Amino acid sequence: MSEYRTGLGWDVHRIAPGRPLILGGITIPCEFGLEGHSDADVLAHSITDALLGAAALGDIGMHFPDTDPRWRDGDSLLFLSHALDLVRAAGYRMVNVDSTVILERPKLKDYRQAIREKLASTLELEVARVSVKFKTAEGVGPVGLGQSAEAQAIVTLESV
Repeated sequence: MSEYRTGLGWDVHRIAPGRPLILGGITIPCEFGLEGHSDADVLAHSITDALLGAAALGDIGMHFPDTDPRWRDGDSLLFLSHALDLVRAAGYRMVNVDSTVILERPKLKDYRQAIREKLASTLELEVARVSVKFKTAEGVGPVGLGQSAEAQAIVTLESV
């Protein structure tokens, strides 16, 4: 009998002029990016945390601390790939991911398919098992004021 586990991930990064805006491994043309020790891919970070959480393997900070110079400007898809390897080693396979990016601007709908495809490739899933949604904060809070971006993710794992 299979066991199913669900993990929830959340991440936030400040807006930073002069940095690239990377979401799900895709660089989005924009005059700002996100501040962070790595490439600050808020979407990849939230999915990484969801994966690790579902398998009770800690969080992204335990595996990729921002105090470690090895991860300076690091590709967050490597974090995601590593988390997937850990989940598999713990005896699980990934079933699906549902995620949401909360960012006031730019509009992201034209990048949805590219982001889904990049994440699906990294996670070794069919694109149909990767959902990426986009929301604004409607002018409320730090995201709504254009000061930050957030992402949320939920993943389902199945024991193998």
